Amino acid sequence: MVATESSLRSDNVELLMSYQHNPTVALRNKLVRLNAGLVRKIAHRISRQCCEPYEDLEQIGYLGLIRAVERFNPSQGYAFSSFAVPYIRGEMLHFLRDRSSSIKIPRRWQDLQKEGQRIRAQLTQSLGHQPSDAAVAEQLGISLNEWREVKLATQNRSPLSLDATVSQQTDSSMTLGDSLTDPQYQNLQVLEEDRQQLQLALSQLEDKTRAAIEFVFFSGLSRKEVAERIGISPMTVTRRIQRGLEQMTTLMQAQTLRTDP
Repeated sequence: MVATESSLRSDNVELLMSYQHNPTVALRNKLVRLNAGLVRKIAHRISRQCCEPYEDLEQIGYLGLIRAVERFNPSQGYAFSSFAVPYIRGEMLHFLRDRSSSIKIPRRWQDLQKEGQRIRAQLTQSLGHQPSDAAVAEQLGISLNEWREVKLATQNRSPLSLDATVSQQTDSSMTLGDSLTDPQYQNLQVLEEDRQQLQLALSQLEDKTRAAIEFVFFSGLSRKEVAERIGISPMTVTRRIQRGLEQMTTLMQAQTLRTDP
């Protein structure tokens, strides 16, 4: 068994190297067949959490595997399985979100979201810093959990994009996706595919750290604008964003390890 697995890994590496130098359809299809187990494993896992048939998820997953094969660079030193999982999983989750796009946010939640935004703006102006979720919920007359559910439902319709530029807080043209090439942030690849996990991780951050990340990546504000809103210096905003991303990486690590083969 061990010898067989070792042989398969060796074959995989050789084929990936060959495909890198000579990307033919025949080689790509061999690599897809050799790594089909990744697709089946993830399809089984996700099918237990939704109403879509396993077979549909499996077929969609192969699109992700093909993309991973086409984009993988063996010289970067990453295991192909770790590289491919976000692509496979992402295709399935995008498929599920497309299927559920007709589901509307309840009217009451839409009204609460609008009123919450108004209250948040008023409190920010009067307090001189970003109010906590608890403060907004109290003003709305609802529980903290319900307010967070309202925020989550709304934010899930505005996904964090890996193409979002972070130039305003780093003084460069780097995108969030570029920042993930740092091994320290590799686990964050999965965040683009699973927005609910992203929001869960965000909700566990300290208020100002969460606010800094949301203002920069969701609202596109500059460091200076964020600093003025939450009452800290622009340099502290940068440090909080960096620390927040590190904390989110840690929070997501267990989920990533459960998904990786």
